[in-house]
Amino acid sequence: MKINRTRILFDRISPGHTWTLLALIPLLFWVNTALAAPKAINNNASSPATKDVEYIIGRGDLLQVMVWKEKDLSQSMSVRIDGRISLPLIGDVMAAGKTINSLTHELEKRFATVVTDPAVSVMLIQSKSWRYYIIGKINQPGEFPIDFPITILQAIAKSGGFAQWAKTDDISILRQTNGHDQILKFNYNAVAKGQNLAQNIQIKPGDTIIIP
Repeated sequence: MKINRTRILFDRISPGHTWTLLALIPLLFWVNTALAAPKAINNNASSPATKDVEYIIGRGDLLQVMVWKEKDLSQSMSVRIDGRISLPLIGDVMAAGKTINSLTHELEKRFATVVTDPAVSVMLIQSKSWRYYIIGKINQPGEFPIDFPITILQAIAKSGGFAQWAKTDDISILRQTNGHDQILKFNYNAVAKGQNLAQNIQIKPGDTIIIP
């Protein structure tokens, strides 16, 4: 036999509270709809703000290079302004622009010319090259580290939001790609309305966000 749970629920509620419960039904329906809506966005695997980013070594980064059973060859050093590091016996090696894994393989090849079967490990001790900048009509302008993947919208929030009279529909991101500067546009007003979300890209090292 089917039990009408709704009927039982209403029978247990006093008449004075029945109309209160009925008035809450539209509100509960709206909350349920609002909570379900973001799932369509989160499931979009092609969103540019959700792509994994592998760390690229940059100038100023502090690295530790360890060669197993070769204490004299193991050192900590900073990546120089020219992007290179210096190591005993093998000299200068380009580090900037490489991932940790690719630099490790490069060092193993170089050390193999002077050491038998070298086992090399490279660790990032401190990241100093992954920085972005935000200037203009923003409450907290300045230089910020990229400690985790961060989007344009999140960077604005991290800087305390816009200052008065900011042109939030005409934000620019100055980015250097392959040695050339390019300007990317960001319309906060559109993104806040759920429009053109693809422009809310991840920040890259060296990006400068300009709030006019």
